[in-house]
Amino acid sequence: MTFTLDRRSILGGSIALGTASLALPSMAFARTAGEKNLLFVLLRGAADGMAMLAPVGDPGLSELRRATLAEYDGARRADGFFAIHPAFDQVGAAYAAGDALFVHATATSYRERSHFDGQNMLETGAAQPYAKSDGWLNRLVSMIGEQAGETHPKALAIAPTMPLALRGDAPASSYAPSALPQASDAFMARVGMLYGEDAELGGLWSRALETQAMAADDNLRNLRDAQAAGDLAASLMRGEDGARIAMIELGGWDTHANQVGAFRRNASQLDALLGAYRAGMGSAWADTMVVVATEFGRTARLNGTNGTDHGTASATLLMGGALRGGRVMADWPGLGESDLYEGRDLRPTMALESVVAGAVAEHLALDPERALARLFPGRSGAPVSGFVRS
Repeated sequence: MTFTLDRRSILGGSIALGTASLALPSMAFARTAGEKNLLFVLLRGAADGMAMLAPVGDPGLSELRRATLAEYDGARRADGFFAIHPAFDQVGAAYAAGDALFVHATATSYRERSHFDGQNMLETGAAQPYAKSDGWLNRLVSMIGEQAGETHPKALAIAPTMPLALRGDAPASSYAPSALPQASDAFMARVGMLYGEDAELGGLWSRALETQAMAADDNLRNLRDAQAAGDLAASLMRGEDGARIAMIELGGWDTHANQVGAFRRNASQLDALLGAYRAGMGSAWADTMVVVATEFGRTARLNGTNGTDHGTASATLLMGGALRGGRVMADWPGLGESDLYEGRDLRPTMALESVVAGAVAEHLALDPERALARLFPGRSGAPVSGFVRS
């Protein structure tokens, strides 16, 4: 079954398929040229796309997921065939307003089942695990700076360590809320004098102070409150001095047992974060895109403990004020026994790399082919198009 895109167009572009003490989620920010904002949300642990956007119109679902079907009684429908998880209240509202769309049956070119390897490929953009040491988001920052004829834009991470997706040649500093007391002005001044004569450390210190100033009134001690994290992300991105590119990580999606409750809790957190962020961006929402992705999906069939194990294809969520939303992009592979990948997983029909490169390029007015080659080298497919209203 086909939604929005037909199989030919999809296959043509895809199947080649203080100080810091931080809890989840962690975040990273980068300042870029232009007026557009990009928020990348990484769901660590392999989020279940079939729970996020349940294919209730597929007759195979009841056999595979009988214990979860009650979750979707009365849930908001998407394209008549899918049901949006009921915990996605804010996401569902954005979908109804045309500000959100799902891309289903997506996966990177990774086909094994290791979280570490899968996340490494998703963050570095490489065609093999550990083949690159920098991240695709850092290369995007460099690419935007080069196109604008500027030096590399500054980058900021809110995390105990810099997320791999934002590591690379583009300069980056970090921020993380902390319960530790603020250092004295005298101490800060001495550190500034110590670093001032060093070209590299001086630049890092300057960017750190700018970040601290941007987050001065957050009153946070950690980022466990998802809504507060969404508010913080918006506060750091809106306005002329705000960051333009952001990254947020949410863990806990590895639902091997009792998936119904675990997924509902995680989805509620994600929904609160995205809802707060959307509201907090205000008028800047019109120039904002959010990309939510995970390293791989879950098995199509529930296991013996009503959980799901490591799978292959999942779903990707995009949100934004300029998005051509309110729809599902998918070349649905079906859930029959012969339709499943290796007899157990949702079969991938669209390359996540082609989706991300195409969406980001459209949003930031970059050449899609160059973006795919730069951000996700080694892929033979083409970027997917049609995400943004013309």
